[in-house]
Amino acid sequence: MTNRERFRAVFNFEMPDDRLPVAEWAPWWNVTVEAWNKQGLPEGLSWYEMARYFDLDPNIYGRLTAISPDAPTPKFNGGPIMEEGEEGYEKLLPYLYKDSTADGYIEFYRQLKPYHESGEVAVWYAMDGAFWFPRSLFGIEPHLYSFYDYPDLYKRITNDLAEYQIKQLERMYEIVTPEFMAVSEDMSYNNGPMISEDCFDEFLLPYYQKVVPFIKEHGTKVLLDSDGEVSKMIPWLQRAGIEGVMPLERKAGVDVTAIREAYPDFLLFGAFDKMTMRESDEAMKKEFQRLLPVLKTGGFVPGVDHQTPPDCPLERYKKYVEMLKEYAVKAVKE
Repeated sequence: MTNRERFRAVFNFEMPDDRLPVAEWAPWWNVTVEAWNKQGLPEGLSWYEMARYFDLDPNIYGRLTAISPDAPTPKFNGGPIMEEGEEGYEKLLPYLYKDSTADGYIEFYRQLKPYHESGEVAVWYAMDGAFWFPRSLFGIEPHLYSFYDYPDLYKRITNDLAEYQIKQLERMYEIVTPEFMAVSEDMSYNNGPMISEDCFDEFLLPYYQKVVPFIKEHGTKVLLDSDGEVSKMIPWLQRAGIEGVMPLERKAGVDVTAIREAYPDFLLFGAFDKMTMRESDEAMKKEFQRLLPVLKTGGFVPGVDHQTPPDCPLERYKKYVEMLKEYAVKAVKE
């Protein structure tokens, strides 16, 4: 089977005839790459070149953004780029939702098209959702107050975002049909969601009800990308039409066995405890053994549950990839 066919099979709860995809869902941290460069990794490799270097299945994605490159930047990390209230949003609008902002994104997929059609690469995309995008405008702390301070403005922002994204995705779907996508939210921490279910239903659900059906109509699987403990949110996400979650962080308490038992048709991507990668080969093997029964149920692409930490030696990462290949076969053949 081709790389593309394997991803499509798994995300349709079908078992590939040879093995599961052997993949990373995100590029490696720059500090990890810098550490590996000192240990023998060739310098200057692109994401695709690194995937090939480690003999991973390349799954390549572009990020659709609604904020133009010339928009104001926050004065500090996590700070606002928008002045408060409707007036602040009006002043920022010239920097938002411009077709030209997505031109590079569209061209990226145009260049990927022949590799996708040949099956060499699986393709997906990411875009900010109704939690992440307003946070980028309001700033981290004001965003959590904005549900109460500016409810009408919040709903206006997410509606504008949905309309913009659908418009740009229409352009993209004329070129390629990605296997899956991820709505970037990061709306959980180690104890669960940062918002209540009522808040989700009022402020986020209408956004999902606009964009998710459009995406699914085009044959792309819809996943949510959120760090932290996401299990409590899964019933909310299912009501929104979302079909899976990534990256399923183990240290936040995420238990994929429990998720699979409670939600047998929910897609999973990630879940391998990255902390074992700094310990030993035996710790990594034990982690793969933990995941294997769930891998056998289908609908699950294993991978690092966020990104590989910089204190994982290069040789141990290579051992991780070797084990990943081994268990990708075991999941199908045993």
